[in-house]
Amino acid sequence: MDEQRAGPAAQTITPSKFTPLTGAPTPSGNKRRPLRIALLLGIALFAVALVFLLGARSLQLSIETESAASTDMSGIALPFGANRYLLWPGEYELRVTAAGYLPLHTRLTVNRDDSQTLTLSPEPLPGLVSIASEPAGAVVMLDGKAVGNTPLTDLSLAAGDYQLSVHAPRFQNRTQTLSVKGRALRQRVELELAPAWAEITLDSVPSGAQISVDGETRGQTPAQLELLEGERELSLQLPTYAPFVTTLAVIAGEPQDLGVVTLETAPGELLLDTQPAGANVTLNGEFQGQTPLTLVVPPDRENRLAVFKPGYERHTESLRLPAGSSEQRSLALRARLGEVRLRVNPENAVVRVNGREVGRGSRTLSLPAVAHNIEVSLEGHATERHRATPRTGLAQQLDITLLTQQQARMAGIPAEITTSLGQTLLLFRPGDSALADFSMGASRRDPGRRANEVLHPVGLRRMFYVQTTEVSNVQFRQFQGGHNSGQIDGQSLNRDHQPAVQVSWQQAAAFCNWLSRREGLPPFYREQRGIITGFNPSATGYRLPTEAEWAWVARASGTTLLKFPWGDSFPPTQPVENYADTSSAFVTGRVLNNYDDGEVVSASVGSFPPNHNGLYDLGGNVAEWVHDVYGIPSDDGRPSIDPLGKASGDNYVIRGAAWTRAKLSEVRLSHRDYGQAGRDDVGFRIARYAE
Repeated sequence: MDEQRAGPAAQTITPSKFTPLTGAPTPSGNKRRPLRIALLLGIALFAVALVFLLGARSLQLSIETESAASTDMSGIALPFGANRYLLWPGEYELRVTAAGYLPLHTRLTVNRDDSQTLTLSPEPLPGLVSIASEPAGAVVMLDGKAVGNTPLTDLSLAAGDYQLSVHAPRFQNRTQTLSVKGRALRQRVELELAPAWAEITLDSVPSGAQISVDGETRGQTPAQLELLEGERELSLQLPTYAPFVTTLAVIAGEPQDLGVVTLETAPGELLLDTQPAGANVTLNGEFQGQTPLTLVVPPDRENRLAVFKPGYERHTESLRLPAGSSEQRSLALRARLGEVRLRVNPENAVVRVNGREVGRGSRTLSLPAVAHNIEVSLEGHATERHRATPRTGLAQQLDITLLTQQQARMAGIPAEITTSLGQTLLLFRPGDSALADFSMGASRRDPGRRANEVLHPVGLRRMFYVQTTEVSNVQFRQFQGGHNSGQIDGQSLNRDHQPAVQVSWQQAAAFCNWLSRREGLPPFYREQRGIITGFNPSATGYRLPTEAEWAWVARASGTTLLKFPWGDSFPPTQPVENYADTSSAFVTGRVLNNYDDGEVVSASVGSFPPNHNGLYDLGGNVAEWVHDVYGIPSDDGRPSIDPLGKASGDNYVIRGAAWTRAKLSEVRLSHRDYGQAGRDDVGFRIARYAE
């Protein structure tokens, strides 16, 4: 071969040396290469499959359909088993189809969990429903909505349960549940409606009566009627006969025979009125009412009619009316008269009787012998109203004097009031007295006078109420339940009807506000966080008496100002107040010579006689808080009218003597003390303005 390649000039073919093969032939290297590639490819595929299997996750599809479903999954999905796939984690598109259902498209995510389940519920196709009824033409309603009249064919309805209701006139409603299968399946519903009426048979004697059912005319007797189920009002009417009315309970499908109804002769009717109205009426001795009224009169017979009214003559007659007839009658009653003689002051006052003006001034009235409202009025005066009943043959006299508005207002204010706690308060009108202006304090020459009793003029104009007694323990404990007035040397100050002591001025004022609110009155004192900080002078709620009021009710007697509760001389000759005396000497250490009131400490309120103004214990028993802030009055010569003093201060005035007092200076009515804290010999009473 080397020689052949040497060149084209060589022409002789020289046989080469040939050595026969004794073994098998040696394969060629080119023939081994495809096998190697296939092997490598198989290994690669195996590796890929192994990696896929190791990384894949199991997904179970649960498809809720009645028919077989087919699925189409995007990407690499290895199915194994019914609707089970091996997939790598990631996003996939899934399409599900099934006969009778809308195709379902969804996107799903396969996570790294080894096993996962996905439930799918394709939407069924609507069902086709046909509805028929006997009778036809009935209204069909599904879930309360009308969808047409029977027969209905191939009504397209989504799968599910419906409330089916069928209505037809004169038939009972039919209601049931309609379960629609859907999936394009056809369903048929056939309903037979039951009649909603019953047959009613009736007759009357006499026959030919007009029949009405629930106000609708339905023919004449005898008759056979079809009446709808329920309560029905049936009536029979025939001229000159009383209507027959009854209520029937009609049950569908259950006939009733009412038999023969015997009609009664209709009564007569009398429409009766009188002048004046309101007269009493009897028929055949039985009371029928008062005019105007309609009488039902038995027909074709004599009836006894009586009409009467106080102050008028009695009317009687025989009454006969034909059957079924109607008559109207008006009677003018004759009055029985009596005289009322009026004496009126002023003479130009207007007189009205039962709201009708009859003239001015004094006059004699001739009136029916019944009660009358007599009114006398005049501009600028309070109207007077009286009720008078004249008597025949016996004249009456009324004396009427009109008060001015001011006089009437004053007369309308009660002289005495009682609180919800049972306290009695008396009214005082100092402005009407000779001592409307008076001097408080005492002359420097007055024995026992103290420096704080400066004479100074005051005037009282406003009407006011003052409690007749001091506030007792039982009354104060209504406000402060745990209050205890204490005791002295074994002698109790805390019995129910002893005056409440150990009460500060603040507590006394707070009691007044509490009682005002309890009775719906405007509180007199202003409070902030339970502390009295001032007062409202226009308020009519309860308060403590002012010092001027206390001095006036204690001292003013006619035209005289008393020095002591008993008069002007000292000492008292008999027990008039509770002072420190021989009975209390071992407790007080003080003695009013030759005086024994029989009380060791404070007595029950009201134990001693009242003063000239009807008030108890003003001069003794316990001293009393009054409204005013304490100070030394000054005399500038000008009277202070209805003084209330300063709004607040450190100390407040105390007036009156007590069971602990016996000195001349202490038992005088002009004596003044002061303080702020409670003491065992200081209590209080309440007051208020009348307007």
